[in-house]
Amino acid sequence: MTTRSGASALMAFVLLTTGLTGPAAGNAEVISVSDTHFALRHEARSNLSPQQIWDRLVQPSTWWHPDHTYSGDAANLSLDLQAGGLWREDWDDKSVAHGRVLFVDPGKVLRLDAPFGPLQGLGAYTVWTITITPDEDGSVVVFDEVSTGSPVAKLTDVASAVDYVKGEAIRRLTADSIGE
Repeated sequence: MTTRSGASALMAFVLLTTGLTGPAAGNAEVISVSDTHFALRHEARSNLSPQQIWDRLVQPSTWWHPDHTYSGDAANLSLDLQAGGLWREDWDDKSVAHGRVLFVDPGKVLRLDAPFGPLQGLGAYTVWTITITPDEDGSVVVFDEVSTGSPVAKLTDVASAVDYVKGEAIRRLTADSIGE
């Protein structure tokens, strides 16, 4: 097992060089990684209220990056916000279930069984918990993700890519306006 804190330094570099500093800037960490698991944590502060963040969160088509969809268009994403509901993508005659809702505490917590992207094909079991808490005149959003798989999944090889995608996602979710 490897523990990495360099992801925080890389995130800081990316934020500084891309101009993504300010309220939506946050911390990212690959907590641990091996061929059979990884654990990620992202945290960002936003000027948006917890309710504004929640309202955006439950409409992934408004904040998820289209580059990280199968169809290339985030408008094809939907979320059925109840236990057993799906985070889906439907386009043309195709469809993919990106995640299944495990737990909902409106305005506070959304937990998904969510092996997004290549994790599905690797047979990984992935739990993604999104927590929103009030912070002064805004919110703090935390993404916690734990993924496990068989040794042949080699999750070490995909952890940094998943970390990048979730880092981009939390920045978009917590930005003052859509598209930042």
